Amino acid sequence: MSLVLAAAAALGLSAADGPSTFKIAFYNIRSGQGATPLRGRAGTFADGPNCSSEAKGPLNAWGVGAVQKELSRLNDDRDVVALGLAGLFTLLLGWNPVGGLVLAAVLFVLGLPLWSALLEGRRTAVDRLATCLVWVAFCVVVIPLVWLIWLVLKNGISAIDAEFLTYDMRNIVGPGGGIYHALIGTLLGTLAATIISVPIGLFAAIYLVEYGRGGRLARVTTFLVDVMTGIPSIVAGLFALALFVLIFGPAIRIGFGGSVALSLLMIPTVVRSAEEMLRLVPSDLREASYALGVPKWRTIVKVVLPTALGGIITGVVLAISRVIGETAPLLVVAGATDTVNFNLFDGRMMTLPVYIFSQYSSPGIVPPGGTEPPGYARAWGAALVLIIIVMILNLIARLIGKIFAPPTDRRR
Repeated sequence: MSLVLAAAAALGLSAADGPSTFKIAFYNIRSGQGATPLRGRAGTFADGPNCSSEAKGPLNAWGVGAVQKELSRLNDDRDVVALGLAGLFTLLLGWNPVGGLVLAAVLFVLGLPLWSALLEGRRTAVDRLATCLVWVAFCVVVIPLVWLIWLVLKNGISAIDAEFLTYDMRNIVGPGGGIYHALIGTLLGTLAATIISVPIGLFAAIYLVEYGRGGRLARVTTFLVDVMTGIPSIVAGLFALALFVLIFGPAIRIGFGGSVALSLLMIPTVVRSAEEMLRLVPSDLREASYALGVPKWRTIVKVVLPTALGGIITGVVLAISRVIGETAPLLVVAGATDTVNFNLFDGRMMTLPVYIFSQYSSPGIVPPGGTEPPGYARAWGAALVLIIIVMILNLIARLIGKIFAPPTDRRR
């Protein structure tokens, strides 16, 4: 059986022992055996049986649990050491704080497993390495998200007021104006795209799961859906523009064209999410319905779809969140305007993404006594409103999914 060697050094210097004396607890921990404390002087180690009576001191009170607690304390201090070394290098090399934090994370991820390997063994070191990597991955995801939300809040909250939400940009040259026309265009265009995409995507998913299992047409449809998932948004906009130009002429720019372009981006997401949710419905539910003589279409409507409704709604909301911030297809086919347009089939229509792009690319002139053009504040405010809309949609989806979720019989 392999020995698990754990060492803990305590510099507990005393006046009787002198400044060059240190105490060392060295343990051979075997299965079912205790620990034998050893004592050395000035770096010289003694065997357990030959240990002098002087070893009978506070060190003898240390047990295996105390050593493990001491090692745990030392391991918990690795983050402080990593931050200290990173801060030292940051000051010496003149880095910014972000570089110092990255260096501290690297030192922590590399130093903690190495320290654990020297003191606790390979298995514990591997476990600590995996834990460090998980925490690093978590921070890599969360830190940019928190930074983005904080940045948008800091720059956009001051621009949002009643005028900003209820006025458009008609005849506005300097400060003032709002996003009312862009807000209406975003809601109407996304609603039309959802009305187009959800029936098509849901029916396609029902065919793939319930009718076309293993068929050639189903395989081809799945392949095309996967291809459409990765197409650039500008391609969808150009397709919609070419379609409407072919029908109405080269000068056509309407809001409904933007909805068609967005629907091309939504349909693959709706199909894939609805397909996965329908596959999760147990086959026993279908077979029980068939055994009662219920036709297949009614089984799908009354059994399969209600069971998967929560996941389907979540997939639809994810598809809406994917397209509500698209700029390129709307800029190409829906155009831009400074006034409110409630008609999707007549005239250009402004949306929030296009509004943000236009305000940030043409912010205007710095007013007297100001520090930056007014377009920047309007762009940040519109971005904050767009994020709030996406959050509200996700909350509504969770609420609807909880309301329409199938009842469960959980007996305790």
